Amino acid sequence: MSEQPADVLRHLFQRAVEVADPMKSLAGFLPEKPEGRVTVVGAGKASARMAEAVEAVWGPCDGLVITRYGYGRPCQGIEIVEAAHPVPDEAGQIATRRMLELLDGLQEEDFVLALISGGASALLTAPAGDITLAEKQDVNQKLLSSGAPIGQMNLVRKHLSRVKGGQLAAAAYPAKMLALLLSDVPGDDPAEIGSGPTVGDSSSAEDAKAILERWGIDVSGSVEEVLKGDSGVLALQDVALSKVTNTIFAAPSQSLEAAREMAVAAGCDVEILGDALEGEARDVAREQAALALDRKRARSASDRPLLLLSGGELTVTRTGNGVGGPNAEYALALALAFQGTEGIHAIACDTDGVDGAAEVAGAIVGPQTLAKADAAGVSAAEALANNDAHNFFEKIGDQVVTGPTLTNVNDFRAIWIG
Repeated sequence: MSEQPADVLRHLFQRAVEVADPMKSLAGFLPEKPEGRVTVVGAGKASARMAEAVEAVWGPCDGLVITRYGYGRPCQGIEIVEAAHPVPDEAGQIATRRMLELLDGLQEEDFVLALISGGASALLTAPAGDITLAEKQDVNQKLLSSGAPIGQMNLVRKHLSRVKGGQLAAAAYPAKMLALLLSDVPGDDPAEIGSGPTVGDSSSAEDAKAILERWGIDVSGSVEEVLKGDSGVLALQDVALSKVTNTIFAAPSQSLEAAREMAVAAGCDVEILGDALEGEARDVAREQAALALDRKRARSASDRPLLLLSGGELTVTRTGNGVGGPNAEYALALALAFQGTEGIHAIACDTDGVDGAAEVAGAIVGPQTLAKADAAGVSAAEALANNDAHNFFEKIGDQVVTGPTLTNVNDFRAIWIG
C-alpha cells in the first residue's frame, strides 16, 4: 500500500460522506412531480442540500426548509432559513411557525414533500403549552450534557413540541405527503430521525418524565405542566398520518459499505463492527481498543492491513468544562488505550462535519499522538477528564476539519491495524 495509513483513513471518511450526499442519493427516490399544488418543507443539517437536489429534478418549487447556520444552499424557489443547532434559537422558532402556516388549509388534492435529516430535532422549534424558548433551550442543553442516548433525548423532545412525533404531518392533513428521510440514528428508525415530525409514536408523556428523572434533569414548571397531560404526539395509526409515506433514502450502513469497498480495493481486510453502536464514547473506545490490540497480537508480518469500521451515535456525559464531542472524545480515549502502539492508526468523525457543537468533524490518532502531546505540553489524561478533546487535538494538529458536508449519517470510525 503506497498511501500512509492516516491518508487512507481520511480518504475513507471522505468516501463515506460522498456516498451520503443528497445530490448523489436522493433523485432515485423522487416520483415525477405531481400535478397541482406542491409544497416542500423540511428541516435538518442536510435539508438545504436535499432541497437543492429536489429542484435539480423537479425545477423550482414552493416551500421552506430550515437548516443549520452555514449549511444553506442556493435554491430556485424553496426558501432556505438558517437557525441554531444543537440548541434551538428564535430563528428556528419563527421559521417553524411559518412552516406550519404554509401547511395550514391544504386539501386532499395537494401534495407535500417533507425533507428530514438529523438536526431537525433542534431546528424545528415549536414548544408545547406555555413552554418558552428559553425553557426549551435549557432542557435541550441539559439533555445534551447528560449522556442520555439519542433515542431518549428525542422522546423527551417530542412530548415538549407541537411539531415532532407526527405533528408536522398532521398539520398537512388531508394532503398527501411523501417524507424523504436521511438517517443519522442507530437502527434507522424513521420515528427517531429528527424526532419523527412525520411519524407517530407509542410513547407517553409519562415516559418523557421518567427519562428526565433517570438522568437527573431539573425542568421548569411549564415543562412539568406539559408532561402532566396528554401531549400532541400522534399514535402510530392516527388517521392524520394515513396520507404519509416515509422513505429512508440514505443511511449509515451505505456509507460504511462504501468505505469497506474502498478499503478492500486499497488492499485491506475489513471487519464492520456495526453501524448502530451507542454508548459512552470513552467506554466504546476502550472496548474497541482492546479488540484492535487483540487483532494486532494475532497478526503475522505477511498479513494485509486490517480495518475495523463502525458507525452509530455515541454520547458524552459532561463532567468537565472543556470543548469536545463524542468523536474527539472517542479518539482521545483510544489514543490513551493504545499508548503509542506501533502500526495502529484511527479516525473518528461525524459525517455532518460537526462533532458536538464545535465546527470540527473529529480527529485522527496514531502511534505518535501521545508523543506529540508531550512535545506540545498537553496531557491526554487531563484533557479526557475535562471533556476537552477538541482543544487537545487542535494543539497537536490532528483535528479533522471539513466545514459543512451538507449531509448527516452520523459517526464514522475506522481503526487501521498494520
